[in-house]
Amino acid sequence: MKFHLHLISDSTGETIMIVARACLVQFESVQAIEHPWWFVRTEGQVNKVIEGIVQFPGIVLCTLVDNGVRSLLEEACRRLNTPCISVLDPVMGVLAAFTGAEIRALPGQQHTLSAAYFRRIEAIHFTLAHDDGRMIHDLNDADIIIVGVSRTSKTPTCMYLAYRGLKVANIPFIPGIELPETLLKASYPLIVGLTRDPHYLVDIRRNRVQSDTGGGMYTDYEAVKEEVQEARRLFTHHEWPVIDMTARSVEEAAAAIVQYHIRYREADERTRGVIHED
Repeated sequence: MKFHLHLISDSTGETIMIVARACLVQFESVQAIEHPWWFVRTEGQVNKVIEGIVQFPGIVLCTLVDNGVRSLLEEACRRLNTPCISVLDPVMGVLAAFTGAEIRALPGQQHTLSAAYFRRIEAIHFTLAHDDGRMIHDLNDADIIIVGVSRTSKTPTCMYLAYRGLKVANIPFIPGIELPETLLKASYPLIVGLTRDPHYLVDIRRNRVQSDTGGGMYTDYEAVKEEVQEARRLFTHHEWPVIDMTARSVEEAAAAIVQYHIRYREADERTRGVIHED
């Protein structure tokens, strides 16, 4: 089944996109034709949105915090007999009732230039500069260091964490090549090992290799199996937590790493021991 889905936001649309797609993946036989409407803050802009809804009737999801703007949209949807859901209302209602605080109803507040915003930008710059073993001289300035064999999603995991405001470096594990001394001496960052099932890893690497040789030892199952085992022995020796990426998405791995990082920061240096995967 295909249907039109109007996503309406008074800001960048990031929130409504995440909510919509998180819900849509639960329906195998449904395909949404998305109509994005961003930075909708005035009556004139709402009227243009309504014209689009008339042309392509469907479901309306919105994150409009201004009551006047949202009321115009909701009234039009009632006239058109179109479902209109304000996805923020239930959460804001509970927060207001629980805290007794007044809702400010200011659009785009999550994107204001706050201290958290600048920390996130700094984290992204740091992570980009420290990707794939580069800039190893200041690894102790990282919040997290990720070590893993090739094709274990180190870079996308690092970038996801950086967007959360964490400075992350990643170091590739290469058989026969010693890890940087600055990594082994780093005392501040949480160090996490990433791995994958050798069969799965071989398939990924073969799809990546463009040469006629098939990749040699890089894609040979026995060699890859030994590489993964050697990496795991290293992680165990240093008591680094290990995350198996075989059945995990980047988002799931990042969430687990964030939990490890919270516990790592809270733990007393004298009592910190091995962190085992949940």
